[in-house]
Amino acid sequence: MVFEKSLLQNIGIYQYGIIETKQIVFSDEVRSLCQGNVCRNYSKTWACPPAVGTVVECREKCLQYDKALVFSAKYDLEDSFDYEGMMYGHKEFKKVCDRLADLVKGKLSDFLLLSNEGCIRCNKCTYPYEPCRFPDKLFPSVEGFGIMVSSLARLANIKYINGENTVTYFGLLLFKKLDI
Repeated sequence: MVFEKSLLQNIGIYQYGIIETKQIVFSDEVRSLCQGNVCRNYSKTWACPPAVGTVVECREKCLQYDKALVFSAKYDLEDSFDYEGMMYGHKEFKKVCDRLADLVKGKLSDFLLLSNEGCIRCNKCTYPYEPCRFPDKLFPSVEGFGIMVSSLARLANIKYINGENTVTYFGLLLFKKLDI
């Protein structure tokens, strides 16, 4: 099976759960956080709004799939103000997503992988003037799709907060039920 616990742990996934895509709640309120440019990626990358489409369009993309693997990775911090540790975790989580994509390629007939905020593959994104340089490795933002991560964690029965002096990043792998 593609989602064998030991395989997922070996690529850096801390916790995971499988949900039905129809359970996912899409919200314009979540998208409004993107528009407020809290993470400074709004309108700067193909992985974030407005490039990913409207919340309605993102919902339609997701509902083309039946199931979703909600997954997380946890990183320890020196303290709650350890910005460098948070950025390290952010970069490492992007590697987890790459390893997950490699794991499922050829095993799932079709999938959509959503990651944490933005994309860090290129020093300067081509958005909006040219197509993405690596469209097969572009994993849009979960929040950019208008999805509340804390709600996903609750649905998947995994922890949203994993203790003091930690940061947890979340991703979402959508796939068709015939593949499992």
